[in-house]
Amino acid sequence: MTQPQDPRRITDGRSTGRPLQVETHGLDVIGDAERKGTPRTLFWPWFGANVSVLGLSYGAFALGFGISFWQALAAGVLGIVVSFLLCGFIAVAGKRGSAPTMVLSRAAYGVRGNRLPSVISWMLTVGWETVLTALATMATATVLGRLGWGGGSETKVAALVVVAALTVVGGVMGFDLIMRLQTAITVITGVLTVVYVGLVADHIHWSTVSAVPSGSAQEFIGALVFMMTGFGLGWVNASADYSRYLPRSSSGRGVIGWTTFGASVAPLLLLVFGLLLAGSSPRLSKAIAADPIGALTTILPTWFLVPFAVVAVLGLVGGAVLDIYSSGLALLSAGLPVPRYLAAFLDGVLMIAGSVYIVFFAGDFLGQFMGFLTTLGVPIAAWCGIILADLALRRRDYDDGDLYRPHGRYGDIPLPPLLLTLAATAVGWGLVTNTAASWLTWQGYLLGPFGLGGKTSAWAYANLGVLVALVLAFLGTLLTGRGRVRAQETRTPSPVTDEGVLHP
Repeated sequence: MTQPQDPRRITDGRSTGRPLQVETHGLDVIGDAERKGTPRTLFWPWFGANVSVLGLSYGAFALGFGISFWQALAAGVLGIVVSFLLCGFIAVAGKRGSAPTMVLSRAAYGVRGNRLPSVISWMLTVGWETVLTALATMATATVLGRLGWGGGSETKVAALVVVAALTVVGGVMGFDLIMRLQTAITVITGVLTVVYVGLVADHIHWSTVSAVPSGSAQEFIGALVFMMTGFGLGWVNASADYSRYLPRSSSGRGVIGWTTFGASVAPLLLLVFGLLLAGSSPRLSKAIAADPIGALTTILPTWFLVPFAVVAVLGLVGGAVLDIYSSGLALLSAGLPVPRYLAAFLDGVLMIAGSVYIVFFAGDFLGQFMGFLTTLGVPIAAWCGIILADLALRRRDYDDGDLYRPHGRYGDIPLPPLLLTLAATAVGWGLVTNTAASWLTWQGYLLGPFGLGGKTSAWAYANLGVLVALVLAFLGTLLTGRGRVRAQETRTPSPVTDEGVLHP
């Protein structure tokens, strides 16, 4: 394990002014002397990561399920708040254990058994940072093209270099720089987004919005699940990465509340306005599917295009930076024996390669994006269910030392949680479909046997598998994990020596 060297003197979401340094912490536990601040400091990273104007595009995504404004609003509010509430619950583990999310997950999965969910978590976070970087690149190219300053391949390459550099530097530098960046991003993007809303408000036509016909219950559920996977379920595997810097005495309710509030408030406001814009113009709604951020510039006056590019890029970078930081930690937890900053750099290389594919070669962005979210959303939902139930069963803080000892109280490769994850994922994949992504035609194999009408029925697009995987894993852990947790908590504290520790 990397030994802590420099204290994190964060008290209000901002640095106290000491020089920036590359964070030396990897998977190690944050010492009590380094744990500062209060739960309200969690507002800054979570708000900054979710204030992206991409939230406006989710209005078009939701209406694309064939539902009305009011149905889309209900699906959005429920999906955003409930999914980020799950993040808040898991964030409590951070203040209980002071280690990254995917290390704390070892209490449920075992020290080396946890490598399976760590790999899945890594894939999800790398995928998200890639998507956000590609969107920022395409948005910048669209803006510059409208201004007559380029817009072709050369412009996209230059935009990708700038966006990738900001993201990778933030991820490599670590927690301290991220907290400073997110505070600045929060203020800048918040102000400019309000200006954007004011400039395009006259494009809203309530008569057109209210005339959008209602959809079926299955279409509503499909939109709800999409909102959950697009927001909170995309962050649950990183929820404790920032709360681990808080003192153990911090209020659990405060951690839950500030995480949920900070992450939800911007997406909720942006979703409402995005629904009004997309509902007012079917043409705009269709354009958003191809270029979710760039399409929003088509209704802007020319003089605001550059400020819009700034708010779009900063908002997306804010999310990508958190993702690349957490993906590096997940990669270490999966067993890669390198320093944290090198893991973040390697993820950055993969992010750039994936962004090149999306920007220059991919065709249907929205279809591939939905397929990606749903496919990885199923195993992440199963992991989330297991971790939530494991947290609910525990009455004590984690034993820090045994999180790194294969022969400690948490075990090495316990089979029940792994088998439960695989079973819940198998059932979940059998209940989701995505016809826009050809590589996912194998999914939905249980829709027929379960009496839901097969892959062409209305239920095929409800994506029930995500919710089913979450519930099955949660209930399965509650039923089978109580004895294991009690046995763990009755053992005496582990020794403080380094003996038996599994180093990353």
